Amino acid sequence: MSERKAGAVDAALAATADVEGWMTEGQGRRLFAAAARCPDGGRIVEIGSFRGRSTIVLARAAPPGAEVVAIDPHAGNDRGPQELRGYSAAAADDRLAFERNLARAGVTERVRHVAALSTAAHDAVAGPIDVLYVDGAHRYGPAREDLRDWGRRVSDGGTLLIHDAFSSIGVTLAIGRELVAGRRFRYVGRTRSLAEYRADLSSQRRVANAARQLAQLPWFARNIALKVFLTAGGRRILERLGRTPPEWPY
Repeated sequence: MSERKAGAVDAALAATADVEGWMTEGQGRRLFAAAARCPDGGRIVEIGSFRGRSTIVLARAAPPGAEVVAIDPHAGNDRGPQELRGYSAAAADDRLAFERNLARAGVTERVRHVAALSTAAHDAVAGPIDVLYVDGAHRYGPAREDLRDWGRRVSDGGTLLIHDAFSSIGVTLAIGRELVAGRRFRYVGRTRSLAEYRADLSSQRRVANAARQLAQLPWFARNIALKVFLTAGGRRILERLGRTPPEWPY
């Protein structure tokens, strides 16, 4: 990586330092690299923006002529772990924080926000997608719809990124249904729970591609066990013992 590009990545991550969210530094670097590969005049679509942490990285990395679309209704659902309903007041705060954070990072003009559920947003995005980042609803049904319906729109050779892959049960089941034995997306790798795929899978590599994804299942099982432990009070137990609890597996 050139010094100039490395500096751009560092600057993008620095711009997100005070933005709430679940994207780690390593995941931010993977997102930046994917967005930077988008062709000039191409399109980057993000499903699930929350307060703009990942949006800022994608917008900072995108070529000047690329369109960056952020789809998020900010309706209060699936804001984070264990938060499935309600939070309407918090959702309004999320929308304000999203706009404020993009403005502070200087990317407001680079991002087109579509305030709608992903299932209702197709008509708001015209044409193929070069980079698709999915971090929307984590329940199986909505996650599968995002991977299936938006995934179809990824151009040949394009990139699909999925957050909470092999960590969230719903997202992982959706990956199993749509991608493990799929015919189009090649599993590239992951940074913790951020998985990357490319739309260039050959028929000769389908079995190996499925095997590489299935090899992530022990890590998935570890994450589920950790979530159960933390949810059941393990965090408090460790704190009382003077030990630092592990963070939620993102």
